Amino acid sequence: MKKVALAIVIASGAMLASCNSSEQQTTTTEVHNEATEEATAGQSAVQDDESQKNVVQVAAASPDHTTLVTAVKTAGLVDVLTNAGPFTVFAPTNAAFEQLPAGTVEGLLQPEKRSDLRNILQYHVYVGVLQAESFEDGQSLGQVNGGRVTMGVKDGKVTVNGANILASIPTSNGVIHVIDKVLLPQ
Repeated sequence: MKKVALAIVIASGAMLASCNSSEQQTTTTEVHNEATEEATAGQSAVQDDESQKNVVQVAAASPDHTTLVTAVKTAGLVDVLTNAGPFTVFAPTNAAFEQLPAGTVEGLLQPEKRSDLRNILQYHVYVGVLQAESFEDGQSLGQVNGGRVTMGVKDGKVTVNGANILASIPTSNGVIHVIDKVLLPQ
């Protein structure tokens, strides 16, 4: 009889322990899922309102770069460009995108054209920080997509593949050179 009572007590204890373990497992799973979501959000999810803005934050705050920001988001490059870098970004204005043939931008924003969009955007990025005053006429730069751009310097004006550099903006992870044309890889 004592053996039966002991078996019932042990079985009851095991059942209670398994119920409690199930609750703990659910809580542990929920915490793990939240941590995983935060971990997969990437560098762009980091909140920092005190430091100098990065390339993406500066572009996102510019009313002249809404098309570029939309393209960067669509191409999935936000986290890449919010990383430490350093980057030199040649950033076409909205007006520069408007110079492309009708339907070009809309076409590039389609999911099936994502690789083409990434290629074009990566053609606008150099790894390293290059200030406008450091460019030399005829200087060739290797871009992130593997292509090359040529810098022009004449009468104090600086160009990249013929696009004028309108302004240069320092960021926490590099520099943005605002340009008046979209650079297209060869």
